[in-house]
Amino acid sequence: MSILFEPVRLGELELANRIVMAPMTRSRADARAVPTAEMVDYYRQRASAGLIVAEGTAPSANGLGYCRTPAIYSTEQIAAWRKVTRAVHDAGGRIVLQLMHVGRAASHYNKPAGALSVAPSALRANTQVFSDVAGLVDTDEPQALALDEIDTVIEEYRRAALNAREAGFDGVELHCTSGYLPMQFMASGSNLRDDRYGGNTENRVRFPAEVLGAMATAIGAGRVGFRLCPGNSYNDISDANPAATAAALCTVVEPLGLAYLHIMRSPLAELDAFALAHQYSSSGLILNDGFDGPSATAALEAGQGEAVSFARHFIGNPDLVERLRAGLPLSGFDRKTLYSPGAHGYSDYPNGARALA
Repeated sequence: MSILFEPVRLGELELANRIVMAPMTRSRADARAVPTAEMVDYYRQRASAGLIVAEGTAPSANGLGYCRTPAIYSTEQIAAWRKVTRAVHDAGGRIVLQLMHVGRAASHYNKPAGALSVAPSALRANTQVFSDVAGLVDTDEPQALALDEIDTVIEEYRRAALNAREAGFDGVELHCTSGYLPMQFMASGSNLRDDRYGGNTENRVRFPAEVLGAMATAIGAGRVGFRLCPGNSYNDISDANPAATAAALCTVVEPLGLAYLHIMRSPLAELDAFALAHQYSSSGLILNDGFDGPSATAALEAGQGEAVSFARHFIGNPDLVERLRAGLPLSGFDRKTLYSPGAHGYSDYPNGARALA
């Protein structure tokens, strides 16, 4: 049997196989950031993955900023997510929730009334986001978080981790890349603070480290992971030394004993993110970006990580695990429906492994 289909344990998470569904924003929540019936179907169809990392989900109203993305701060949101986790568990799967505070990568058009766009510094991201109301718009200029407000955001993450467990999730993953709030603190280009959360590398990684510590204390470190991609410039992020920044975060959270590090291949040719993760973290490694079945198997056999996550392949192949196991061809997907509302191009891809076998 291929190593891909062997069970593995990541902290307190028991995976039936080493194929992980990576988190993907698909914009199917409703206007109140509540998961929909289509989302229940979508995740249930993919429950044969050893682990599903559900899409980036806001811990608070301020953490929202994209069109139709979910959150987990209200009773209604928790109840709706519980339908998702129950469906996945009933199908024999495991699922954790990625917590994603977008920080300055946001538009007020996609936030509830009264919600703010916040960041470590009052620097607008030079990028745009889509809104159902106004189309493609510039991101908001954020408010710089005061020290007491940083404490509030950390508490929002802690509460979101507890809410995720109440909703039935097996754990949580902190999104520390793609130019969202933790990475905004980590990167020298977006963090101009001169207090204990800014300046040198140790100070800049303090915020995500404290968030991870708070969540680990709340629900147990063995149910908490984090995602990194050193050198990722998405959402107008720049850092003077991304390798040193990633290494610093891994080093400072190492004593927590977290369940896993979800490490993405760096876009920088000179930076081997997988080797960096091995050097600075003893948490289980989930490798991500650009893998197919053979390359994932080779990476695991070479000892590069404990599991491999797939994103695009899971879109058009809800039965990806079965297809990989049988060596069957993979289906493509319709890019035009990646972020459109409704079931089309989302939860209506066929489960065709049996027909192809």
